[in-house]
Amino acid sequence: MRIVVHGQQAFGKAVLEALIARGETVVAVYVAPEKEGQKPDPLKEAALAHGLEVRQPASYKSDEVAEAFRALKPDLQVMAFVTLFVPSSFLAIPTHGSIQYHPSLLPAYRGASAINWPIIKGETETGLSIFWPDDGLDTGDVLLQKTTPIGPKDTLGSVYFDRLFPMGVEAMLEAVDLVKAGTAPRIRQDEDKASYEGICRVANAKIDWGKPWEQIDRLIRGCNPSPGAWTTLDGQTVKILDAVPLPAKTPKDIAGKLGEVAGVDADGVLVVCADGRFRVTRVQPEGGAKTPAGEWAAATNLATGVRFGL
Repeated sequence: MRIVVHGQQAFGKAVLEALIARGETVVAVYVAPEKEGQKPDPLKEAALAHGLEVRQPASYKSDEVAEAFRALKPDLQVMAFVTLFVPSSFLAIPTHGSIQYHPSLLPAYRGASAINWPIIKGETETGLSIFWPDDGLDTGDVLLQKTTPIGPKDTLGSVYFDRLFPMGVEAMLEAVDLVKAGTAPRIRQDEDKASYEGICRVANAKIDWGKPWEQIDRLIRGCNPSPGAWTTLDGQTVKILDAVPLPAKTPKDIAGKLGEVAGVDADGVLVVCADGRFRVTRVQPEGGAKTPAGEWAAATNLATGVRFGL
């Protein structure tokens, strides 16, 4: 079967190399064009290393791009992390169509931040979908799905890199096998269960120390590493990358003003919230590098009594 891989970044590279490793016939690779000054995409570098043709159209709406794709005589387009809009007329060119990876259990959490929001909203399970894309955003029929739990200490990084990334590569291979065997299902998404979330941007990641600890905890974990939950101190932004919640058990456990630094030591910085405190353990000050909170506090002479978020 003649396969075209379409994608970018580390996930696209991993899918390409997994297909090649098991002897699939990859005839070309489509990659998003780099912006000026940007390093070559990892998928592009891997494709060139394997002697494959790389194409980087800025749009998939032109007849010329479609005809060049058709000339490859593709049987299947495998889409691994695609950000440009690809019309259904292009998706339908391969003999068996196109399949795409999405890191949520569709139809839930359609959109570009499908890993952040389940953590932020307190879901205990997420997963991935391999689906047949159409002209909608993550609305095509589902081919297969895999689930994974979200634990109380999971972050965006742990859920994706430890589980949804490797699971996604394996699921792509499984989906290709189903297509080759002629047994790949097309399960219509239940629109009654659909949800769409916008991109989790910096504005969404601001910490409100007046919220309950559960909400703050989920925000910090769901935004780690990107976009990074943040607060302010003396007019400067400080990203809170890791923090341990300390729910209040006695009245003294919430003593102090919201956002107030209640303690500083080598292990981190204690910050007051609505119903407890947080031991902040890793931060990234504005313009600086990620660093242990205790080291940052010592370097900046952070004192008890100052307040974040003002």
